[in-house]
Amino acid sequence: MDLQDFDGEGLYFDNPMAPEVEALLAVAGEQYSEGTAEEFLLAAQTLAPENLTVLVGLYRFYYYQHRYQDALGVADRVLDIVGPQLSLPAQWCEVKQSHLNIAADRGMGLLRFYLLALKGAGYLNLRLNRFEQGKAMLTKVVELDSDNRLGARLLLDVLASHSAEILTFPTATTVEIRP
Repeated sequence: MDLQDFDGEGLYFDNPMAPEVEALLAVAGEQYSEGTAEEFLLAAQTLAPENLTVLVGLYRFYYYQHRYQDALGVADRVLDIVGPQLSLPAQWCEVKQSHLNIAADRGMGLLRFYLLALKGAGYLNLRLNRFEQGKAMLTKVVELDSDNRLGARLLLDVLASHSAEILTFPTATTVEIRP
């Protein structure tokens, strides 16, 4: 299955949202560069807790603020919301290639979104030094995207090339060297 073969229909931002949610997102956009958008994003999430546009805004805010744990929480929420819409197993690790055919019939754009959220969660786990979890998530994306259309293989390659460094260097920020 070619994950680039889709017509652009059924993308997450195509879902309608209430005007008050749109207004909160607009204010959040204006406040973004000041770093004060969170209040408005959270208010939008309260009004539309499963709206993917709201969740993407919140994810991006946390990611660019280097609040990786918070961003990971949003990515996990996206997987929990989108998975059932695509008839995918509740646990990402149980998703198989055969599930993708059913999911693609429900919406290739939404399926790509799910897999990109899984890739993002894998990357965030790596940033949080949860290497095994991050590697498992990225490996699952690569398994499901054998043509590497979503680019997860590169992250696994980088992880593999740096695994010796990760395992041999101390995790402390400073190292005392004694004669």
